[in-house]
Amino acid sequence: MMDMTEQRKLILRLRAQLVEKEYVLCGIDGRSGAGKTALAQALQEEFGCTVIHLSDFPLRPEQRAPQRLREPGGSIDRERLLSEALKPLRARLPFCYRPYDAKAQTFGDPIPVLPGTMAVVEGVYACHPALRNFYDLRVFLDVDPDTQRERLRARDADEWPLYETLWLPAEERYFRETRVRDRCNLVLK
Repeated sequence: MMDMTEQRKLILRLRAQLVEKEYVLCGIDGRSGAGKTALAQALQEEFGCTVIHLSDFPLRPEQRAPQRLREPGGSIDRERLLSEALKPLRARLPFCYRPYDAKAQTFGDPIPVLPGTMAVVEGVYACHPALRNFYDLRVFLDVDPDTQRERLRARDADEWPLYETLWLPAEERYFRETRVRDRCNLVLK
């Protein structure tokens, strides 16, 4: 669980931005198990903002070319995220997007979005170099490796082997090669 002081720091930063601007788009990136989804939910409760989850934008099977998967952060559908969510959010236009369920390999029902004064995009790869300039505030959520393992095993023990052998090494490569942590405005634990 994130330290409440850290969460308060982000809330105060967002409030200050909302004084300066009539609309704020915030990206929350960071390690799996760091609490990005929980933080986005807390911000939604605090501000009544729209939240977009990157877990709704995985690559579809036909997109999973070896070259794409070798790219740092290549496992998300950045193109669809840009066209269906980030560009309309940045323009403050109403839109719908369809979450993709990678296990069922199908799109879900459309989710309508009416942008208010703030929106949050959360998930690993949210502040990818191709996406980061869309945000007014970029946040990186960190977690120590022991807590991360504990949380991920508790969340889904069956998926832990994939995290350990595939997903976490890919995330660490993304963090290292894109230096996303250094390019965020705020780093929280």
